Amino acid sequence: MFRKVRIAILLLVLATVALGAWRSQSRVTAWEHSIHVAVFPIAADDSPATARHVATLDAAAYADIAQWLQGESERWGRSVLQPVILHRGPTPATMPPLPPPRADMLDAITWSLKLRWWASRHDRIDGPAPAVRLFVLYHDPERTPTLPHSTGLAKGHVGVIHTFASPLQQRQNAVIIAHELLHTLGASDKYDPASGMPLWPQGYAEPEREPRLPQRHAEIMGGRIPVAPDRADIPESLADTLIGPETAREIGLLRSTR
Repeated sequence: MFRKVRIAILLLVLATVALGAWRSQSRVTAWEHSIHVAVFPIAADDSPATARHVATLDAAAYADIAQWLQGESERWGRSVLQPVILHRGPTPATMPPLPPPRADMLDAITWSLKLRWWASRHDRIDGPAPAVRLFVLYHDPERTPTLPHSTGLAKGHVGVIHTFASPLQQRQNAVIIAHELLHTLGASDKYDPASGMPLWPQGYAEPEREPRLPQRHAEIMGGRIPVAPDRADIPESLADTLIGPETAREIGLLRSTR
């Protein structure tokens, strides 16, 4: 009898969590009100250059992401005045938990829960409670020429993002941040993880374009601009990217007719 009660309580808790997650996802992808996004910049190393760069960052440093999403939401027929409002949050005193290398499913689930718990205790900002929390780790490019993999979770709407601590990389950093932000809204990757090449048609900004190649823009979740069967260029800024039809459906900008 006691075992049945424990199982019933566990099922009730899981159902409550699932319902809360569904409601949260429905709110952020309805595109009826502004989504408040908090960006928390963090120095990922002890480089003085990284510390100086992080100290210069304010909300204006991320304004181009909000402007890009404004344009993309309008292109997909949405009329929210400010689809996304980005806030610069304080730098947390501790580092977020990082995903374990070569994690199996159980490790990944455990890390996700740890991250969501940690984020819930480091998400205070001046203003409305954020619907999405992005913890951006800045690396000195002289020390870290290749960035670790970034992660955006739709469950919990939280991201851990790796970028370069350099003003010269600011525009490409915005592409990385926007990519992970859309992950937190439910978008999936649309490139081959082995080659990095965008997948057709879902990873193309203009999948119906004739001729198909070269493409003029990168699909934001495809990551690169396909220009030849064996070549795809990294976009220099968000101006070189678009939200394609499949991503628009995933995040609610385009209502599915299927």
